[in-house]
Amino acid sequence: MANLTLSLDSDILQKAREAALLECTSVNALVRNFLTRYADSRMRRLEALDALDALAARSPASAEGTWSRESLHQR
Repeated sequence: MANLTLSLDSDILQKAREAALLECTSVNALVRNFLTRYADSRMRRLEALDALDALAARSPASAEGTWSRESLHQR
């Protein structure tokens, strides 16, 4: 496991320590969990965008011409 040094405002660190105490954990565990969730959600978003791009590439649909404001609101 790698080590990471962070610089935090003392008020933020105090609040993090209090939150960790209430959750019966450590600030280290809070940061580790946050970074894990952040990295996982970022990866899922990128995978979803890749899937959407692949779907769009396979789609036979195309946009012909341009739309005007008036044509978008015609009924």
